[in-house]
Amino acid sequence: MAAIPEPAQRVIITGASSGIGAALARRYARQGAVLGLIARRATALQQLAAELPGQCEIYPADVREARAVAAAARDFLERHGCPDIVIANAGVSIGTATEFSEDIATFVEVVDINVLGMVRTFQPFVRCMRERGRGTLVGIASVAGYRGMPGAGAYATSKAAVISYLESLRVELRGSGVAVVTVCPGYVATPMTEQNPFPMPFLMGADEAARKIVSIIARGKTIAVIPWQMALVARLLHVMPNWLYDWLFSRAPRKPRRTG
Repeated sequence: MAAIPEPAQRVIITGASSGIGAALARRYARQGAVLGLIARRATALQQLAAELPGQCEIYPADVREARAVAAAARDFLERHGCPDIVIANAGVSIGTATEFSEDIATFVEVVDINVLGMVRTFQPFVRCMRERGRGTLVGIASVAGYRGMPGAGAYATSKAAVISYLESLRVELRGSGVAVVTVCPGYVATPMTEQNPFPMPFLMGADEAARKIVSIIARGKTIAVIPWQMALVARLLHVMPNWLYDWLFSRAPRKPRRTG
């Protein structure tokens, strides 16, 4: 008697139009997954979908807009059922300085996208995953969430919040069969980092980062820093005394603020 084939994985990815999100979409598509791709740029999503094998639903939506994200989730659920993996990858990084009043709006934008956008992404799928007794929610955090960096107040704050939020969610869902995975990449070569005016140690390509993230999810890890060299750096930063950290990083180059 012929073996019954395993059903295709169903995977939702936000921030899917470029960078890590697009690389994850390509990797999961090659594995035969049914994809639901969410991003703000409709044209880029359409171009990506055109090159992917297999089934792919695209949803031009901003994770700051709860109704748009909920509508995308509802459509995917109606077409394909509850996803197996939801990856909240959408994020932005913009330099900030608290002394400038105009940067308050930047803080709001970064936190809204990076933190609340993740909540909006997960919310429509938690109940169906819990009722089914399985599923994986993946949040893309950052090594920047371990210590505050000069000029990156908004970004570091948002990623620290993401790490804590994902830990809270993981504990809330313990015993439900729903896994929560926190991934903290170091520097990844994407449009978000290409304007950084400083050296980026252990820089990874987006494809390499996606390969590692897919492996982390498949292995069922709860939290991981990539690459391994940056994991060592993260541990060192975490235990470094404030006086030494302040002395080392107070003169570090800063990500440019948004002007104009």
